[in-house]
Amino acid sequence: MKSHKAAQKRIGVTGSGKVIRVNAWRGHHLEIKSSRRTRRYAGKTLMNPTHARQVRRLLPYL
Repeated sequence: MKSHKAAQKRIGVTGSGKVIRVNAWRGHHLEIKSSRRTRRYAGKTLMNPTHARQVRRLLPYL
């Protein structure tokens, strides 16, 4: 069974098995966004359990 490569590059798993993702809107054009706004996009976020179930289908070996 193959892993979905696009999902594999963007999604990870914590030690306890929760699915994490990178926050959106942090890609480019950062100079026009306020520093308050860019700080809000920093770091990683836990994924909703409903979406986490869909991710398990895309990434069977997580």
